[in-house]
Amino acid sequence: MNIIDTKIPDVKIIEPKLFGDERGFFFESFNQQQFEAAIGYPVNFVQDNHSKSSKGVLRGLHYQLAPHAQGKLVRCVVGEVFDVAVDIRKSSSTFGQWVGVHLSAENKLQLWIPEGFAHGFVTLSDTAEFLYKTTNFYNKESESAIFWNDDDLRIQWPIKDVLLSEKDLLAQTFSMFN
Repeated sequence: MNIIDTKIPDVKIIEPKLFGDERGFFFESFNQQQFEAAIGYPVNFVQDNHSKSSKGVLRGLHYQLAPHAQGKLVRCVVGEVFDVAVDIRKSSSTFGQWVGVHLSAENKLQLWIPEGFAHGFVTLSDTAEFLYKTTNFYNKESESAIFWNDDDLRIQWPIKDVLLSEKDLLAQTFSMFN
C-alpha cells in the first residue's frame, strides 16, 4: 500500500497495491500490521458499517465525543463520493481545517480519519456504497453533528444541491461547537 499525506498530518489517504489482468483485479483492502506501521500507533477496529446513498445525499458532518470518539477507515466500493474530515481537536494546530478526497470504486482509495474529527460525505454518482471501520462502538448519547456548509469551515463541496436527513438539518454550527 501507498500512504499519501494530506494537509492535516494525522489524516492519511491509503492507496492499495492493485493486481489486475483481463480477468479482474485483486488487492488487500486491510492489513493490520501495514496500517499501524503507516499511521504510527496501534488501532483496534471494533465495528464495520456499510451505507448506500443516492446521488446528492450528504451524510455529516458527524462525530462522537470522548470517551466514545471514533477513528474511521473509510472507502467507497460502489460509485463515487466526496469525503471530508474536519479537525475538531481544540488543542490541535489544524483545528477547524478540513481535508476533502474523492473516493470511488474506480480509484479504490481509503481515508484514515483519526479520533477527534467530524466526518461527512456526499454522493456524486447515481448511487454509492460506503464502507467504514470504526475504533469505537456507536454511542447515541455522545453523537453530534456540525452543519455541512458552515460558513466558518468553508468546505468546498463539489455540489451545492444536497439531500440531508432530519438529524443533519438540525446540526450545530462550528462556532457553537467551538
